[in-house]
Order: sequence, then C-alpha cells, then structure tokens
Amino acid sequence: MRMSSILHPLHSPYSLLFLTLILSIHGRGSPAAAAPYASIFSFGDSLTDTGNLFRLSGAGDCGLPPYGETYFHRPTGRCCDGRLVIDFIAKAMGIPTPTPYLEALESDGSRWGGINFAVAGATALDEEFLKERGIVNLTANISLGSQIGWFKQVMPTICSNLTNCKDILSRSLFLMGEIGGNDYNYAFMQGMNLDKTRTLVPLVIDVIRSAIEMVIEHGATMIVVPGDLPLGCLPVYLAMFKSLNVKDYDDLTGCVNWLNEFSEYHNGMLRMELDRLQQLHPEARIVYADYYGITMRFYRSPNEFGFGDRVLTACCGTGGPYNHNTSGNSAEDGTMACGDPSRYASWDGLHLTEAAYRLIADALLEGPYAVLPLALTSHTMQEE
Repeated sequence: MRMSSILHPLHSPYSLLFLTLILSIHGRGSPAAAAPYASIFSFGDSLTDTGNLFRLSGAGDCGLPPYGETYFHRPTGRCCDGRLVIDFIAKAMGIPTPTPYLEALESDGSRWGGINFAVAGATALDEEFLKERGIVNLTANISLGSQIGWFKQVMPTICSNLTNCKDILSRSLFLMGEIGGNDYNYAFMQGMNLDKTRTLVPLVIDVIRSAIEMVIEHGATMIVVPGDLPLGCLPVYLAMFKSLNVKDYDDLTGCVNWLNEFSEYHNGMLRMELDRLQQLHPEARIVYADYYGITMRFYRSPNEFGFGDRVLTACCGTGGPYNHNTSGNSAEDGTMACGDPSRYASWDGLHLTEAAYRLIADALLEGPYAVLPLALTSHTMQEE
C-alpha cells in the first residue's frame, strides 16, 4: 500500500465506514455502556500498534512468526508474543481493542471500540526533521504528526453527521503514546552521542504537547500519556553498550545507568509539560502513565514477578549474554523463541512480552500506579 494514498483525505466509502464506527460506539448496549469510556483513540509506536505497520508494509518483523505465538497463535502485527497494554485496557473496559486505522478502512465497524493510529517504528518528530540531523527512520516514515493527520481526516466525517461529536469524544479514552522512544532509539543506534540526543527531548515533548492540545480542541477530556521505558534495561542496549566499567551499571538491576538517566530526563520533562497543560486545560484530565516506574519494579525485584535471572534477557534472540545480537532480529532464520515467554520481561530485546505488558496494564488499572477510573477486580485482568 502506497503511503501517499493513505494520507489522502477520506473519500465517501470511507466516510460511511467511519460513520458506522461512531454510531456503533454511541449506541452500543454491551457491558461497555456502563464503563467510564465507550471507546479508545490511541496514538504511538510499537508499544501500541496492533496492526497498522503490518498493513502498511505488508509484513515487517512483527508480522512474521514467532510474533503473536502466545495469545493469538499467529502474527497480528503486534511487536510482542501476545497482547499489548492497550489490549488489556480495552478488555477491562469491556470493549474490543481499537481497530488499527488501516484495517478500519476495510472493515464494516461492527465490533470497533475506537481507532488505533499507532504505527510500529513511528517517531514523534517528522522524518525530514530527523534526516536533517542525520537520523533515518528505517522502519516506517510515520510520525505523530502523520497519525494526527489521520485523526483529523476522520473527525469531519463524525462531526458532519452527528451533532454530538464532542459528547462522543468526551466519553472516549485517548492514549497518547508511548511516543518519542524511536526518535531516541534511531539516534543512539545510528551513532548519535548522548549530548546531541538530549537536544531532541524538548522537541519531542513539544510535538506531544501539540498533539494533546489538538485532541482537546476536538473534545477529548481524558488523555493518558505514557512515559518512556527504562532504555538501560532493554537487552538491545545492554548488548550494544557493553562496558567493562562496573560503574556504568546499576548494582541492583544490572541496567545501564546513563541510559536510564536519559529516560528519566525525558520523563521528567514530559511530566512538567503535562502539569502545565493541565493548568491550561482544566476541562480535561491529562494523566501521566509511569511506564518507567512500573517496569523498574520488576527489574529491581524480578523474582517477585516471576522473571528471575531472565529479566534482562530476550526470550526471542540470537544468543549472547542478553540473547540479543544487535545485527539480528527475532524474525530472521536462526533465531529461537524461548519455551515460556511468560518467564521473560523482554520478548525480542527491544519490545516486552505479554507478561510484562500485563503487569503494566494491571498497575495502571488497579495497582499502585492506577490512573484509569475503572471499577475492576483482579479477576477481570486474570481470567485469560
């Protein structure tokens, strides 16, 4: 599918499909009607993408085995062995996982629970902007701005056919990210040093700010904005930045200190900006989702969460101390998936396992990091 065709304004057949989507959201009589939110609109990268890159590129690593083996038993385009945080959130709300935008163009909308604009490999900053700084997106030339463009294309159809457009969006959960991680991934992996990569952070934060304000203008009242994961605990970085200096590593976790400090820098700036936005937009609730804090719990106490000494090792990889070869990936010949992904935090060295994403979702929904007003029991999250 050509990207230029995807970015064109919606034509009448697509308008009818998206109208079907919104009517199904507005009139649904399922258990979701009693939930705080009737639908989810999501943006981001591979932590949230449930199939857009799969449809955009025809496959990609995440569209090949062994991806998807745990829950779906087939690749779905998720960069994981199973479900993502968004899948668990939708399940807790009693609605279907939001349909990938590029699938929504071809669907009848009968089971939609919103639209997912996230694309694996997406950056916050635009492709040309990154290229000017020597950073190339080798996965998908899609930015947060591209995803916001898709959202804007959908909105006129909704609002021109229904008078209560803002009412629908006010009853929807907006998940803005995680986004920005790939801007830093590509920078580090293509040789940019720490100081130069840090200069990207305020630019990334500003793009996220702009996207949040745009959805608020359209009627969003609940926006959850995840921060970055601790980069220094991911096998891809542990393998890439191996050091003989013990001071480069955290004594308790074994993670790379300077990379985690970088993640904390991004997250700190993001939180300050969200606090500022909240004061400017009291009509909306803008919530920071602390992915860093949640995941550091199992990096610091891996035995408590069932990961043991595998917490820094990829389930699916090519060998070495972290089971990750920086020149390989988990869809190439010669890679092997572990026997039980639920005992690993990392799936392929860069992305987490379903088990880890479940822990993040559980913490957001019910645990000490809860940010979503859902009346749930632990049975809701553990029944499957």
